[in-house]
Amino acid sequence: MESTSDMTREFTLGFLQDITNNFSKEHIIGSGWYGVVYKGVLENGEEIAIKKLHNMVGLDDTQFRNEFNNLMRAQHQNITRLVGYCYHQGHERMKYNGEYIFAHVEERVLCFEYLQGGSLDKYISDESRGLDWCTRYKNIKGVCEDPIYHMDLKPANILLDKDMTLKIGDFGLSRLFPSANTFTTIKIIGTPGYMPPEYIEKHEITPKFDVFSLGVIIIRVVAGDEGYSKSANMSSQKFVRHVHENWCKRLHETMSSHTSQEVMTCIEIALRCVEADRVRRPTISDIVIELNQIHTVKSLRQ
Repeated sequence: MESTSDMTREFTLGFLQDITNNFSKEHIIGSGWYGVVYKGVLENGEEIAIKKLHNMVGLDDTQFRNEFNNLMRAQHQNITRLVGYCYHQGHERMKYNGEYIFAHVEERVLCFEYLQGGSLDKYISDESRGLDWCTRYKNIKGVCEDPIYHMDLKPANILLDKDMTLKIGDFGLSRLFPSANTFTTIKIIGTPGYMPPEYIEKHEITPKFDVFSLGVIIIRVVAGDEGYSKSANMSSQKFVRHVHENWCKRLHETMSSHTSQEVMTCIEIALRCVEADRVRRPTISDIVIELNQIHTVKSLRQ
């Protein structure tokens, strides 16, 4: 990983207002509990995604600082590139009870490269439609190579460029934790369905947090949303066979033995990742090694 400080611009609030028509609805491309994302175009024609955080007490400073510092420290091919930022403090004139007052205003904005493909959740409805297997498998490997504890991994936070290559975004809840430590938090913040049981029940944050989220993502990528809903009612062995058979039906005679192995391995890894007992979950490095072994076998056969 490399520092991004030399490539990151400091934008004025006025400039960002100009390229978004004062943050108008027409420029909105996304929103969430953290804030609203707008599309803008720089002087050189580069399109950027402008994330303007809500002014929420406590949350705004924490999220802005976490995401900004992590992105300033790291540059990785699978992380959205931080183009610039704006941290504006000032006063705004407004009318109150018939008189003008000057209110203190703080605006926090992070600007990222704009990815034309949108978010991954739009492409994984089921196995029979959407992304082909090669693209899904490439993106599974890409998610596994994310070097930061994200803490809110989900398809909606995984973005795709014009070549359908993923980049992970939204690091508002992310942390850089020592790998062996366990932390306890006061309140639960995250996305239901992607949070591990120890976090929900005991508020514990461990290195296996993202592993659980990763398992849910892989199941959704390989089996689709409908397939994921079936996983809770099947044994692991039956679910693996079910997903594999569905891919066999989609690919017919074009499904090679190697692709068959990729499908089986990915779904088996995913099921280990969502184990309720975090000790039984693999580490991210274990997953990367296992996926790389499949790639090595493929290379040797070619």
